[in-house]
Amino acid sequence: MWTQERWAALAVLSIILLLSKVVAPIEVPLDLKQPPTIVKQSLKDYIVDPRDNIIIECEAKGTPVPTFLWRRNGKFFNVGKDPRVTMRSRSGTLEIRSSGKPEDYEGEYQCFASNDFGTAISNKILLRVSKSPLWPKEVLEPVVVREGESLVLPCNPPPGLPPPETFWMDSSIMPIIQDKRVSMGLNGDLFFSNVLAKDANTDYSCNARFEFTHTIQQKNPYTLKVLTKEPYNDTFINSTDLYGARNVPETQPTFLSPKGLSSSKIVLRGEQLLLECIAAGVPSPNINWNKKGAELPSKKVKIENFGKTLRLLNVSEEDSGDYVCMASNKMGSIRHSVEVQVKAAPYWLDKPTNLVLAPDENGRLVCRARGNPKPTVQWLVNGEPIESSLPNPNRQVLGDTILFHSVQIGSSAVYQCNASNEHGYLLANAFVNILDMAPRMLGPKNQLIKVIENNRTFLDCPFFGSPLPLLRWFKNGLGSGLDGGHYKLYYNGTLEIKQARPEDQGTYTCVASNILGKMENQVRLEVKEPTRIVRAPEHVTQAKGTTVRFDCRVKHDPSLPVTVTWLKDDKPLSFTWIGRFRKDDEILTISNVNPEDAGTYTCTAKTEIDEHSASARLTVIGRPDPPQDLELSDPSARSVRLTWVPGNENNSPVTQFLVQFEEDRWEPGKWQNLSIFDGNLNSVNLQLSPFVNYQFRVIAINAVGQSQPSLPSARYQTSGASPDVVPSGLEGWGSKKNNMEITWQALKNTERNGPNLRYMVSWRRKDTEEEWNNITTTRTKHIIHNTDTYVPYEIKIQAINDFGHSPESNIVIGYSGEDKPSAAPTELRVSKINSTKVNVHWVPVDPSTVNGEFKEYKLYYWREASLIKGLKVNKTKLHKGFFTTAEQPSGILTELFPYSKYKMYMVVANREYEGPQSNPVEFYTKEGEPGAPKYFRIQRHTDVVHLKWDKPLEPNGVLIGYTLQYHTVNGTQAGERKAQSFPPNVTEYIMNLPNRFTRFKFYLAARTQVGAGEVYAVESPHFANEAYKEQEDIATQGWFIGLMCAVALLVLILLIVCFIKRSRGGKYPVRDKKDLPLDSVDHKDHDGSFDYHSDEDNKPLQGSQTSLDGNVKESDDSLVDYGEGGDGQFNEDGSFIGQYTVKKDKEETEGNESSEATSPVNAIYSLA
Repeated sequence: MWTQERWAALAVLSIILLLSKVVAPIEVPLDLKQPPTIVKQSLKDYIVDPRDNIIIECEAKGTPVPTFLWRRNGKFFNVGKDPRVTMRSRSGTLEIRSSGKPEDYEGEYQCFASNDFGTAISNKILLRVSKSPLWPKEVLEPVVVREGESLVLPCNPPPGLPPPETFWMDSSIMPIIQDKRVSMGLNGDLFFSNVLAKDANTDYSCNARFEFTHTIQQKNPYTLKVLTKEPYNDTFINSTDLYGARNVPETQPTFLSPKGLSSSKIVLRGEQLLLECIAAGVPSPNINWNKKGAELPSKKVKIENFGKTLRLLNVSEEDSGDYVCMASNKMGSIRHSVEVQVKAAPYWLDKPTNLVLAPDENGRLVCRARGNPKPTVQWLVNGEPIESSLPNPNRQVLGDTILFHSVQIGSSAVYQCNASNEHGYLLANAFVNILDMAPRMLGPKNQLIKVIENNRTFLDCPFFGSPLPLLRWFKNGLGSGLDGGHYKLYYNGTLEIKQARPEDQGTYTCVASNILGKMENQVRLEVKEPTRIVRAPEHVTQAKGTTVRFDCRVKHDPSLPVTVTWLKDDKPLSFTWIGRFRKDDEILTISNVNPEDAGTYTCTAKTEIDEHSASARLTVIGRPDPPQDLELSDPSARSVRLTWVPGNENNSPVTQFLVQFEEDRWEPGKWQNLSIFDGNLNSVNLQLSPFVNYQFRVIAINAVGQSQPSLPSARYQTSGASPDVVPSGLEGWGSKKNNMEITWQALKNTERNGPNLRYMVSWRRKDTEEEWNNITTTRTKHIIHNTDTYVPYEIKIQAINDFGHSPESNIVIGYSGEDKPSAAPTELRVSKINSTKVNVHWVPVDPSTVNGEFKEYKLYYWREASLIKGLKVNKTKLHKGFFTTAEQPSGILTELFPYSKYKMYMVVANREYEGPQSNPVEFYTKEGEPGAPKYFRIQRHTDVVHLKWDKPLEPNGVLIGYTLQYHTVNGTQAGERKAQSFPPNVTEYIMNLPNRFTRFKFYLAARTQVGAGEVYAVESPHFANEAYKEQEDIATQGWFIGLMCAVALLVLILLIVCFIKRSRGGKYPVRDKKDLPLDSVDHKDHDGSFDYHSDEDNKPLQGSQTSLDGNVKESDDSLVDYGEGGDGQFNEDGSFIGQYTVKKDKEETEGNESSEATSPVNAIYSLA
């Protein structure tokens, strides 16, 4: 027998063990003998629907399989004797059929699961049947109340199980509108802070909704009779003063609920606290809440029901205290204090857990709970109080702890801890299982685990043994146990790698050992690259009918196959061969999108161990739908209001509405634009014209385009009026020297304002006092005949219809027709002549001789000849105008050709005519800088460059020579520039090259006495060094030497054969068919020379032109395009490769005929 001191020491040791490590629940493998464990049971407070079968659950595991029995109301419940009650096989769950009275089975049930090693028990399950009783029959008299007084309409719903939810409606099944004046309390009553006369317009019925039966019970309605001082008129309500207008006296607030100035409330920990303050008063009071000595916890508190209800969620002990509500209006305020006490049903601090011990081991069970009031703890063993069980010398109960010492096989049992107070109880089962077993591994053998790099990783190694084995981990079979730093070992054997890295790959071994042996298992870890979407789909806004693409480029570990799936609004997309949705490796394509395609598209790349998703939204925009339901209102003489209902915007906001009209008098059927309005309007006032029979339609406009037009509105006829618009564009001008045409623009059809539109035109000579002449016409032009030449007239116009006339226009000055000028400029002369321009002087004409509006002095000039003999020139006559009214006019004539003879004369011009010619003048321009050479060609050979050019088309003077400049070219770097001069009769130059790989750029300019002219620049062609090396090396190649030897041998044999044939008499064998004569391969001209030339011999090189200041205009030519023959080419070393010019028919003949004397094959045949 253990002494008290030894038990105390064991208790201290147990506390130390508790503080040193966390004890996790131990799972005993089901193939080992063990006491029962409850795994499933019904709720403690179990309410059932009477229409359904009653199921009371009780499931347990254990080895051997447990057997079950039930107690009802503390007594044994014999399941077999009741035919309506059955127990499921290998289970303790009861099923009670719904026939009969389910109320007969109400009561407290408890399940007992037993096997050879103990008994586990369930909670006490209080079974109750749901009830939804009817309202008691009652006759409700009308409720009479004076306007402004408070009122409470009681609900008193029938006591259902669970309690019903209440709400108020009228007899038309419409909810009662609630506000700070009228609202429902927590008990279901309807509170009126004050009654108004309008409250009598409806009746009030309380309704109860029963959750389990899904039924609603309705109470008989209340009818209100409100006594008023003023008759009630619902067409006039002053919303700013509901009470003053009704002559209702104002009152201070008083509380309707709760009564008095203070109250108290008890709430349990973890539940919600509901406090209510409803006050009467006129005007309706406002309610405010606070807590004495503390702030209201904003995260837990909700103010509801127009400030009248405070809801505090998940109450804890610190929520105790005094809560104050204050009701106030302009007449005063009142407060109510609620003392809140927080009680607590028992809750766990330390819940007992299963205990597995080996023989002679020590252990303990701890059961700690807290509550308010403090709970009492009772221990049971196998469902019976521990005090009445058989004594066990190896067990001692110390309050909330049971200590075990030197346990022995056969003392396994199930212990129950019951912690209870007046607000509830807790019940926990924990078995003590005495086993003697070597370690065993419970997980799969040699498991392969693939993880993503940098992820937190867990390697599981579930094990069991008794005594509890010591578990250690090793990597690749080396080193000491893994724990600490990068690793963390859990009590259940799991090894955590805090951040997996590639170097963490390998084989991990877990070893479990106790005094009876050891067991190990291996886990192979592979660390993979994460799957990432590196190009994610992006939000797209696209027009209807277009094509949309979503990207989804994925990067993943090469060893992990990846699948890419697409979702639309979280639903898989389907792809078909002929569908509009197509999926490539990285792209989702949607063709011909329509509004139904809009939504969120998600790309998910998934491997066997990870996945990554990215989403984008597709917004399909389209033209808006046409507006509807056009209505006309507010008619007036010149306006009407048009209202419409906008159509669907199709995801693109309407920015504008275009209103169009059609009238049936002048242009029936033609729709014309009237006005454009902002897109947020749907009712506009249209400004109209008189005497128009309108109908309207509306077009909506968004970023995509215009909608279809709406259906037309009804027609609207405006009344007539006199014109209010003056005809525009009035002007007068003569088409002949003795007339004046008066023209104007016609009024628009919408500006006529009435029938029989016509125009009254008035005119008179300017600066005279003569009477106005006038004419009325329907046309837009009137001609005045027999006028003097170019005389000013005053003109005015007004429009007239059957309702009156418009205002007169402003007076416009017009002129009669012009005649030819009668005088010519005199004393035309030139000065300051240079190569390209000259100053011109003349004596002006008298303005009266212009006979019209002066336009300009027009100078006619032309190039008569070049001063260089034999140079043809263009004698086209040119002109230049000078607008000047100076007394000594002059001008400058530019863009002349140098070194040329020019002629010129001058006339004066008005708007219609030119006058007689002035005296003619001749002058000579001076020499200038010459133009560019006509052409500049380069012909490159291996070691020299042959340059050719021709004189400029425009020498602009006497040529005195040419200047050639050149420099080497190496990529973008230019060498030192050198220059050389040539006399005017030299047009070619041959320059030796320092080596054949050197490239040059040449600049050529002609010179006169004035200076050098425009530069013609060309560059020698580029030759690659590799090409020369290839040509040089080919002669040393063995295959080339062998080929040449074979050709030489074949030629030698041919010569021998020919010699033999000729020695036989020189005759050829006779053929069956006549041979055609052979043409010579090399064709000759008539003089016997070979034709090496082509038509393109004189074709100039496409050069480039520049000035000597270095502004180079690059040539379009290259020597690749230039050659001495039609197919001629330059080889890469600069040598010319030519082909003789051969007629096509000759080539065909040569291709089809052969000579026996020159054919080696025929020669061999002839030996036979």
